[in-house]
Amino acid sequence: MTRYNAKLDDVKVIGFKSLKLSLLSIMCASGLLLSQQAIAAPDRSPFSFTVARTSTATANVGADNTNPNELQRDAWKTSFSASMPLNRQWSIGANLGYDNLDYDWRINQNTQLRSSAQPWSSINQYSGGLSLSYRPDNHWMFLVAPKLQYAYADTASASNAQSYGVVASGMYRFDSGNMLGLGVAYLNDISEVRTIPYLAVRWQISDKWVLANPFQAGFSGPAGLELSYQYNRDLSFGVGSSRRTERFLIADDDQTIEVTEWVGFLRTGWQATNNVSLNVYAGYYFGGEMELSNPDLTDDIENQAAFGLVFGVKF
Repeated sequence: MTRYNAKLDDVKVIGFKSLKLSLLSIMCASGLLLSQQAIAAPDRSPFSFTVARTSTATANVGADNTNPNELQRDAWKTSFSASMPLNRQWSIGANLGYDNLDYDWRINQNTQLRSSAQPWSSINQYSGGLSLSYRPDNHWMFLVAPKLQYAYADTASASNAQSYGVVASGMYRFDSGNMLGLGVAYLNDISEVRTIPYLAVRWQISDKWVLANPFQAGFSGPAGLELSYQYNRDLSFGVGSSRRTERFLIADDDQTIEVTEWVGFLRTGWQATNNVSLNVYAGYYFGGEMELSNPDLTDDIENQAAFGLVFGVKF
């Protein structure tokens, strides 16, 4: 939930968690690479645990076909993070995550992208990362964060599904409290290597209004912006749009599926206590595509509604 008085310590660097279910999903900030890594501070809870549940309506895949296949998706996403200050300038952190995605297909015709002969439906993703941050003064903060991940369907093995990468970023806090950051992520994803720049922002428009990257990456992905309103100390509302991507292995010969789509969303956040929060999402996924790596094949995904819950606790 958005806080009234933002400090540099309260910024979550956008670099690991949602651009991709592959590393991109865990490493990009705002435009595509963000893994919300909390920067350690003496007055912060050192540990946090998050559980997110997301469900979509049924959508046609391959909308140009006369009898397209149908897909309904559910996801559980969990993450645990810890942070510790080494001194006034240096801090370290670590995080672990596990996601389970259920792709519930209704096969109306066999295609190269999805057929009854290769019935992938359940995707597991395990991830782990470290972070090192440095704050030379009250304005600047720098972070380096390597990440390791395995994302694979039930038709592939974990040993062939490794991805890794590293994010380097810098963020500047103005005297007004507003913050801007730039970074770059190197990603050695499954069967693909890329280097991606990204932007992080937290702009306090007024005492109540804040423009920032999405607060929770579990539903929307961090690749976007959210305008949030702090109604009172415990309740906030947000509206935003972002781009999300999922990438995972479906066969051991480096055959992957990549899902990219845009999402518009509304959020209601409740800070139950200082350490417990709940966010409820209603959204609409649009402009979606599902791409098979080998052979190179892309199908459109029909627009669909989506809903999500994100529960977080700090201790």
